[in-house]
Amino acid sequence: MKIFSQKSKVEGAAQLRAPQKSFCARPLRRRAFTLIEIMVALTIFMLVVAAVYSTWILILKSSAVGEEAAAQVQRERIAVRTIEDSLTCIQSFQASMQYYSFVVQNGDQPELSFTARLPAIFPRNDRFINPVTGQNFPVRRLTFTVESGPDSEKELVLRQNPILMDMDPIEQNNPLVLARDVKDFTVECWDTNTQDWATEWDDTNAIPSVIRVTLTLGGDAAPTRTIARLISVPSTTVPVQAQAPMFGGGGRPTIPPPAPPR
Repeated sequence: MKIFSQKSKVEGAAQLRAPQKSFCARPLRRRAFTLIEIMVALTIFMLVVAAVYSTWILILKSSAVGEEAAAQVQRERIAVRTIEDSLTCIQSFQASMQYYSFVVQNGDQPELSFTARLPAIFPRNDRFINPVTGQNFPVRRLTFTVESGPDSEKELVLRQNPILMDMDPIEQNNPLVLARDVKDFTVECWDTNTQDWATEWDDTNAIPSVIRVTLTLGGDAAPTRTIARLISVPSTTVPVQAQAPMFGGGGRPTIPPPAPPR
């Protein structure tokens, strides 16, 4: 047992005298990004950002174009619907044709003018309500014309004035714009005598039974669009004989006789 213990002591002393190997003798080498790698990474990042930005701008432009096209189509529908609704409310009395005449004019300066009893939802109806008495003037003369706009483009405009009243200066100078970029506005009336469409209506004392309205739109860069409506007019001109109880057959209101005393 002593022999083994001495041997172990000798080996332990030898190990202590032997030089120890250090693990930190060689310094560690840390690998870093080079300047070229950083520039390549930045270039790729900038390309990705540019692609995302270009896609976003394209989406915004497409959305704006789509919204403008949808708004334009909606305005065109409202313009044609306004004409259609007003023609279905037309009124005419033969004894007072100076107020109820039906006028159609085509060509370079197209015009459509007539008198109608309009509903409360008709455009600009609130301008024809007396603010003091609250009285409404539903019977108004409507005049549709094509005029030059601020950008020299043709516009379909509407002016209104209550019957027996002159047109308001504000309405005259600021009409309601129904459609822009108007290339053509045509109104045709069905003539029962010739069984054909007439571009001029000479019989101002009568109302045509069927009217065809054609509206052609399109700007310099926009495609040409044509909207046509065939409108059946439910009204007819009231003859003088039918107005006799109210107008005395001459177009003037009559005052009823006083009631006999009791």
